Amino acid sequence: MTTSTATAGRNLKGLDLESRQMVIDTVRQLRKRFLTKKKILEFDKNEIFPEDTIRELLGEDIGLQLLFIPEEYGGIGGGARDCCEVIREISNICLGIATGFFAIQLGSDPILVGATEEQKHKWLGSIAEGKSLVAYAVTEAGAGSNLAALKTKADPVTNDAGEIIGYNINGTKQFISTGGYADFITVLANTPDGPSFFVVEKGTEGFVQGKGEEKHGIRASNTSPLSFTDVFVPIENLIGGVPGEGMRQANKVFGYTRLMVAAMGLGAGEAALDIIIPYAKERIQFGSSLSEKQGYTHKLIVPNAVRLEAATAYMEEVAWRLDSGEDDLQVEGSIAKFFATESANKAADDAIQALGGYGYIHEFEVEKIKRDVKITCIYEGTSEIQQNIISTFRWKITRKTKGKYYGDISSEMEELNNTLNDAGCKFYGLAARALNDTIMLVHDNKLTRKQDIMFALSDMMTHVEVGASMARKAKSLIEAGDPEAEKIKAMSRIFANETARVVAHNMLKILMGSGAFDHKIVSDFMETISYNKLLCSYENVIKDMDMVADILFER
Repeated sequence: MTTSTATAGRNLKGLDLESRQMVIDTVRQLRKRFLTKKKILEFDKNEIFPEDTIRELLGEDIGLQLLFIPEEYGGIGGGARDCCEVIREISNICLGIATGFFAIQLGSDPILVGATEEQKHKWLGSIAEGKSLVAYAVTEAGAGSNLAALKTKADPVTNDAGEIIGYNINGTKQFISTGGYADFITVLANTPDGPSFFVVEKGTEGFVQGKGEEKHGIRASNTSPLSFTDVFVPIENLIGGVPGEGMRQANKVFGYTRLMVAAMGLGAGEAALDIIIPYAKERIQFGSSLSEKQGYTHKLIVPNAVRLEAATAYMEEVAWRLDSGEDDLQVEGSIAKFFATESANKAADDAIQALGGYGYIHEFEVEKIKRDVKITCIYEGTSEIQQNIISTFRWKITRKTKGKYYGDISSEMEELNNTLNDAGCKFYGLAARALNDTIMLVHDNKLTRKQDIMFALSDMMTHVEVGASMARKAKSLIEAGDPEAEKIKAMSRIFANETARVVAHNMLKILMGSGAFDHKIVSDFMETISYNKLLCSYENVIKDMDMVADILFER
């Protein structure tokens, strides 16, 4: 099933389109077979982790876990694009079930990137055979996303000859998805040589898998604390066989795992829209359907549909880069997760509002989706952690390249505008240039120590980079003669307006809110970055929203 397709001069990892569609179709069949709406609502209401159901997903009749396991270890060798699409599809059914499935993939990642061949064949082979639920045990109560604050210890155990034969692990882990049911876990612990990953099997003496937490959402998943008291782990369970490699292994997969969480958020956000769009077509109020009313469509539907489409464009682009062999995409993973999950959370919140009183009722599902999707803004690093990563790394690359990084995006968008002048490219280019100048101003005035200012920059950076991806997608669809091209162009124009607004607003917040600049400096800077031209992004935006609403509601 695996293909290595040459695209734009690169070989892409992953499945051929037909094979990927077969896997997606399999997931869609699950909704009819045993992940029905009735079952999903039952799992949520009664806080049931459906272990048998999850294990059935891994069984020989379905074998979804084969997607992310390389062929040489018994899988089918799917790439990032394949995994994104499949986990997005599962999340569209239930984010709790998706979390249970994703935990297996996440727990496998340290093995995939760091294990010896013998370890890969043993542990990945066990997963491929459908025998193992897996958990990824990194988070601690006092550390959260700060892996440097890790307290769980792994002390070497030696034989009479002084050779290390294993490690004794002591400590606790918190918020571990599937932790209470996992057959084995990959746990990060401090050795004298530094953080290291170990495989710990269920039933090992001293290893206690705690009671599941009662949660606000994703109630169909299990989240448990884990404790380790003199848990002896043999040396062959040290992932990679060399201690001190854990941080490198963890950092190596962040770009990938955070992209998967972006896909999870997208699936849930789209599920909310899938409920409220048909509802709006049928609900008559004051003589016409809600789908005919701009107060409904332009406030609660279209902006969310546009953001989710923009998030999709960015996710697809990053997944393509991963499949083409790039592996240093931690910041891109953070941007994808931050934007997609926050957009999905907003879409789910507006979906409750869109259904009125029905939105608050369990049977209509959107209140469950809202409770579920909020976790995507938290796990695998909170939105605020992502903002820190985005602003810090993009500030540094901007300085290192002397403005070339965002300067190149600005030039690309300006050039694209010459051939595609109706996709908002002009305003993406202006926004990128304004962002570039703002980063330089913040740096020169030593404002990078102020976290609120860095968060403002991260919002600007995120919108500019996501917007550029949206413009590129519009271009590729036009070149392919895709019937979706006109919709994506209109959505890109709407998102260009949002990008211009975010950049203009946050720029003013930094300039005037920091207290570091007088009015003349502010005025001169606004002229330099063509502030008034940014505001022209509002031109025809309501008309474009009408057009997108016509498409979404088939008016």
